[in-house]
Amino acid sequence: MSQATYQDAELILKLYDMRREERLRAARTWFTGHFSASSPAELMDKYPPGSEHNAYYRQVTTYWDMAATFLVRGIVNPELFFETNGEMLFVFEKIRPLVEEMRKVRKNPLIYRNLEIACQKYIDWLNHNAPGAYEGIKAMANPSKK
Repeated sequence: MSQATYQDAELILKLYDMRREERLRAARTWFTGHFSASSPAELMDKYPPGSEHNAYYRQVTTYWDMAATFLVRGIVNPELFFETNGEMLFVFEKIRPLVEEMRKVRKNPLIYRNLEIACQKYIDWLNHNAPGAYEGIKAMANPSKK
């Protein structure tokens, strides 16, 4: 892997600073502890448009999809990104069960595409550098599916 640069570190710090924003912090807290949906229909039923929880869901998932885009597009050093952004994979594992159907329902194969690509790269990196860590993240994200 290429050497991380000062600009990579600056971007990582900016992403971290965004995560500290009060509303995103509240959304992340809710998402990690309470979000659960296995289909777009269940998502809309449990967290209807206009609700605070729907806003939280969208805020967390679009934040991580945006951050993943930087990785997929080669804007940030992958290893530095993986070492500092473990939450991204946790978030994707929580939404993984609904992604394919959501793409079909919305007729948009690009929904969460960068997040999925980045997470697959992260899984590969974890399997190489920390065997077993991915299984632990997956179990934490969906404890009922152990």
